[in-house]
Amino acid sequence: MDESVQVSAPVRVDRLGKSKSAFEYHREERRLRKWREMIGVGGSDWKRYVRRKPNVVKRRIRKGIPDCLRSSVWQLISGSRDLLLMNPGVYEQLVIYETSASELDIIQDISRSFPSHVFYQQRHGPGQRSLYNVLKAYSVYDREVGYVQGMGFLAGLLLLYMCEEDAFWLLVALLKGAVHAPMEGLYLEGLPLVQQYLFQFDHLMREYLPKLGEHFTQEMINPSMYGSQWFITVFSYSFPFPLALRIWDVFLYEGVKIVFKVGLALLKYCRDDLVSLPFEKLIHALRNFPDDAMNPDKLLPMAYSFQVSKRLEELKREYEKKNGMLAGSKATQKQMHPA
Repeated sequence: MDESVQVSAPVRVDRLGKSKSAFEYHREERRLRKWREMIGVGGSDWKRYVRRKPNVVKRRIRKGIPDCLRSSVWQLISGSRDLLLMNPGVYEQLVIYETSASELDIIQDISRSFPSHVFYQQRHGPGQRSLYNVLKAYSVYDREVGYVQGMGFLAGLLLLYMCEEDAFWLLVALLKGAVHAPMEGLYLEGLPLVQQYLFQFDHLMREYLPKLGEHFTQEMINPSMYGSQWFITVFSYSFPFPLALRIWDVFLYEGVKIVFKVGLALLKYCRDDLVSLPFEKLIHALRNFPDDAMNPDKLLPMAYSFQVSKRLEELKREYEKKNGMLAGSKATQKQMHPA
């Protein structure tokens, strides 16, 4: 054989079309083996492994769940797998035999959820039908919440990784709080939980990034102008999928605090540019972050560096106290000046 001819290492291509060297391929195989050992057959070892080695689980989830295992792991860490097993036949009943007052609203909004994603582009195609079924089922299951447009982004992301019934029960687990605090307040009338989260985020931002907070005050920028969608859709609305998926991995395991952390990391990453912008350009920048800020391997380590749990609890109590006083004041005024 001619020694001048170089033979390159074999290259494989993953399901997303990315080429991988032999070294990367074998490293990924080792990673998959570790994850499969953690999960066990059909998830049989998961809860025991989490109890025995919670820090290992947390570290591996923060590095990203392997894409081929994402569906199974999301269902395990969200508590939705247990809900599914406890409620056989319920989803089918909701989809086939029940009617919803929100059906027309859901149909109108379907095409607005992930319009650029091939799975949802075909009008009345399989993606849009599945999304409609899940949202309709939830609006019947929980008539108090019903349907709100932002819910389509949650369900739409889930359906990219699992069947309708699995996606429905994961949506239930999130909104009803199977593991973490319930999310349904994000979608109730008046969006009460959105208001609380924005209050908390505004205080955290001003504490961690005081110069930027001062600039926002001068330009009359408040978090509702840029941050509402972060919480309502958990970054699935306009963020690149590689970043959104990594955030969801952590969100499902650690709860909503990762949304606060990522929001703070984004502002910190772009702080030097943001502090010099006037109102109009500032609003545009806060809704269109640069590509390098969207790199999960750059952004997420910065997000993990923020310690917010204790402060979030304090700010929640402060918000509840403030709003309790406001509610009490309004009730007193109503008694003094009845209609």
